[in-house]
Amino acid sequence: MRAMKAVDDEYTKRTKAAGEVVKQHLRESLTNVSYEYQGSVMTDTHIRGASDIDLLVLCEKFVGTDIFKVRQELAKTWKYNDCQIGRLCQFDNSFSQYEGNSSQDMASLRTQIEKIMSRTYTICDTSKPKAVKITNQNLHRDVDIVTSSWFQSLDYVLDGMPENERGIKIYNKSTGLSEGPDYPFLSISRINQRSADTNGRLKRMIRFLKNVRTDSEKDIPLTSFEINAICYSIPVQDYVQKEYKDLVYILWHTMFHLWNDGKQDDLKSVVGNEYVFKDKPEKLAALKVLEDEVYKINKDLGNI
Repeated sequence: MRAMKAVDDEYTKRTKAAGEVVKQHLRESLTNVSYEYQGSVMTDTHIRGASDIDLLVLCEKFVGTDIFKVRQELAKTWKYNDCQIGRLCQFDNSFSQYEGNSSQDMASLRTQIEKIMSRTYTICDTSKPKAVKITNQNLHRDVDIVTSSWFQSLDYVLDGMPENERGIKIYNKSTGLSEGPDYPFLSISRINQRSADTNGRLKRMIRFLKNVRTDSEKDIPLTSFEINAICYSIPVQDYVQKEYKDLVYILWHTMFHLWNDGKQDDLKSVVGNEYVFKDKPEKLAALKVLEDEVYKINKDLGNI
């Protein structure tokens, strides 16, 4: 039950405070940027001692778009209703090509973030390709600062540009390219809504698997991305009435049949735009290890 429970408010408050301190340092020097948080802290599925907070620093000089897809779909009027056609037309008419160099903009932003963080924090790791990691020694929290930009997908336009469907692209300094798009706000909203619909049970399962992974003596290289997808894939009717011990059984049963029945290649992310285990043998191996750990706990609870 403790492994499924949310961390206390004070712990979370300190985690968010570390992110706000970083944001303030960046605001003193950076212009044409905005800030957002992503990750498990925003769904309250973070766990004690093993979760940092992700701060997105978004370049506001340009916005990536699906403009070519939008224009292709405008020729297929039979596919959409009048409202959707209107949205596509408005987007097309208001589109203007960015005259600057977006790659240079992103490289420059990453360099500026590294300089600001390096002179501000004693513990600052700039070696990671997609994030600068700092440690706030006063608050005892890590913060990942992610250089990113906005992305507007075809679905985002068709749906009327809702906030939670905004996409982002993340800059990789090793390649000099922006990767994605990712949809972290859609993932956050879906997890929050599904958990609300199940009286918190989805988040209990996510926290439980994270704690089992972290407490295991074995190396289990599964991230929140994979764990969220596993739990989110479970049909609501299978667990909406279940309590703690039964949730452990549901998790074991799901993971066992995921790999044993050869269904691992079908599992998609919470957003549904990416396969979680397909062509990733190391992730599948980690799934088997985690499943075995949960099996042992399930057996000890007398569920088998």
